[in-house]
Amino acid sequence: MSEQLVLQSEADAIVVSAGDVDIARYVFEPDAPEEEAPKPFLHPLKTLSGATLSVHRPWDHRWHKGLQMTWSHVSGENFWGGPTFDRDEGYRWIDNLGSINHESFSSTDEGGDGVSFTEHLAWFNSKGERWIKEVRTHSFHSVDVERGLWILDFSTTLTNVRNADLVFGSPGTEGRDDAGYTGYFWRGPRSFTGGTVISSTGLSETQLMGTEADWVAFVGPHDDVDGGASVLVFAGSVAPEVPIKWFVRSEPFACIAPSASFDNEIVLEPGRTLSLQHRHVFVDHAATADELSALGKELAL
Repeated sequence: MSEQLVLQSEADAIVVSAGDVDIARYVFEPDAPEEEAPKPFLHPLKTLSGATLSVHRPWDHRWHKGLQMTWSHVSGENFWGGPTFDRDEGYRWIDNLGSINHESFSSTDEGGDGVSFTEHLAWFNSKGERWIKEVRTHSFHSVDVERGLWILDFSTTLTNVRNADLVFGSPGTEGRDDAGYTGYFWRGPRSFTGGTVISSTGLSETQLMGTEADWVAFVGPHDDVDGGASVLVFAGSVAPEVPIKWFVRSEPFACIAPSASFDNEIVLEPGRTLSLQHRHVFVDHAATADELSALGKELAL
């Protein structure tokens, strides 16, 4: 049985509801300090029964906010937030923090199987220069009450509007082992810490880091309410084509990011576009490996 999805507009956010549960809140005008590289984000994300599947401004990394599109290294600038990793000096706070600014919504769509909205954004470096023009679409769909799941599809195009090449990297491309985090990053709730990571390749969490896989899932328990939930993430696609490798941890916190520059830089010439597409499936129970494998085949992009 499906549930009708509804979009609700607020002054600084769009809320997506399934029945009487707000399953996602997209904050497009964040109130964040410069140190956190302000950018839009999704939080809270919830299961169909209302359990929370994300965290906002955790004490260890205040710039981690739910599910957000960002990049840790872009030609010396940091759109991720926090200190920047340097291969010679390690992590340090420097004056290189950019921001990703909402400009407008060009379309919203309601009805049928889901709801969606398309947004125009601009990435400004630390000196206020507009480096990237972005167009992103969030599509919420396939609510299945009986199976307790819903799907979020995310797509984006990043166009270089700087009069020079842009180099997209990560701490991994700067030489830090197992730290290729960047791109579309999900930070799970505290209760998911120490949870179970499952993938299409069957590798363990430590083996999975920095490898390719069609999908990765995180299964964890809830605080406050009984039971648990699962977050299934599909690698999707990137153009120009480069390997999408996984950054995933269950300790010291739960997170997943399909990284297009885990250990290889992407050079984007002026006027050229980088495109990404990912899918997240939010399941209202602690799914087994066999169930996730079946969903991975059924729901693949």
